[in-house]
Amino acid sequence: MALTKLKSAPGLTGDADLETGAIVRTMLDRIAQEGEQAVVDYARDLDGWTGAIEVSQAQVDAAEAQLSDDLKLDIQYAHQNIRAFALAQRASAQEFEVQLRPGLFAGQRHIPLQTAGCYVPGGRYAHIASALMTITTARAAGVKNVIACTPARGSDGPAPAVLYAMRLAGADRILCLGGVQGVAALAHGFFGGQPADILVGPGNQFVAEAKRQMFGPVGIDMFAGPTDSMILADATADALTIAWDLVGQAEHGQNSPVSLVTTDGDLAREVMRLVPRCIAELPEANAAPARAAWAALGEVILAEAPEDMAAHADAEGPEHLHVQAADLEWWKARLTSYGSLFLGENTTVAFGDKAAGPNHVLPTSGAARYTGGLSVHKFLKTVTWQRVEDAALADLAQATANISRHEGMEAHARTADIRLARLAPAQRRVGQG
Repeated sequence: MALTKLKSAPGLTGDADLETGAIVRTMLDRIAQEGEQAVVDYARDLDGWTGAIEVSQAQVDAAEAQLSDDLKLDIQYAHQNIRAFALAQRASAQEFEVQLRPGLFAGQRHIPLQTAGCYVPGGRYAHIASALMTITTARAAGVKNVIACTPARGSDGPAPAVLYAMRLAGADRILCLGGVQGVAALAHGFFGGQPADILVGPGNQFVAEAKRQMFGPVGIDMFAGPTDSMILADATADALTIAWDLVGQAEHGQNSPVSLVTTDGDLAREVMRLVPRCIAELPEANAAPARAAWAALGEVILAEAPEDMAAHADAEGPEHLHVQAADLEWWKARLTSYGSLFLGENTTVAFGDKAAGPNHVLPTSGAARYTGGLSVHKFLKTVTWQRVEDAALADLAQATANISRHEGMEAHARTADIRLARLAPAQRRVGQG
């Protein structure tokens, strides 16, 4: 694979993973011992929230009244796309029954989980789209109870647009909680809810670590790290478009890797020239994380051929993979390792982040090499069943007993023997008494 780095990513300094893990463990242990009161204390101490934990219907109504009609229509547009895509995914999950041999039947069912806990992050941004992506998808899967939480943004509680999106998406209950205490409350079913069967949704390193530590008794969508994005481009691409696409993803935070892999050296150098200029046009609150991410984690790589670019992308497994090159059908067929694929210069990653339809909760840090993102399938248990009639019993029982005895599992063998003995002599396998 012929690759040359025109801009390297020196990386971030320091490693707070061990400290984060210890903090989260302490918090989870306290919450498990003290229950809801510990959650209330953490909400007060960490988020400054002293109001009611459960968001009332009146609060959601008041939040909606603050929004412009244009914003509500745009949120509805995004919700319709996300729901339509999730329902199409649900329809693709087929149940079946098959007769493997005469008298031996087996099948598959998809059973929705009872309760989903959806975490909607706060922080610098009001994550409207995250509310839609998680809650809408759980609903489309057929989950019975959908409980969501999101942190307060100041003394007035959660962002009004987020509350509107949560109700539109179909949340049964909304909790004004963030961080470790939020996901723990969902997992335990605190404040009048049901314990979650699965926790889903993006969050900061503390939320991700809390989900990791609770995994087992409760399911999680994935262990997610900082968002990352890669662009594959050739000489047909526009440098300014690419520069803004890189900056758009670097805006997430200083720990968000972004990269360009291209076969065109002139394009690469122009993009490197333009990225700082694009960042400089942003408000400082947006420019600061983008500038830090570009400096520490931004890469520009020159490749000899499209195949080299594709091979590099497959090895890296980016969360977002954006192709701005000729022959999009070739790229769609060739690429195999990504959270979500964005084809063509019209298809910016931001469309997928906000409103296009496919889910934006995606694997990060190379996990796309082995898993996909959030979908209705995460909220469904794929289970199997089997049924045996007399026509299949003799051969099945004999094979099971023989294999079990070779494994040294005599009791297993005898569960087969007792069923074989119930058959009429004429039905038994030749050689059996």
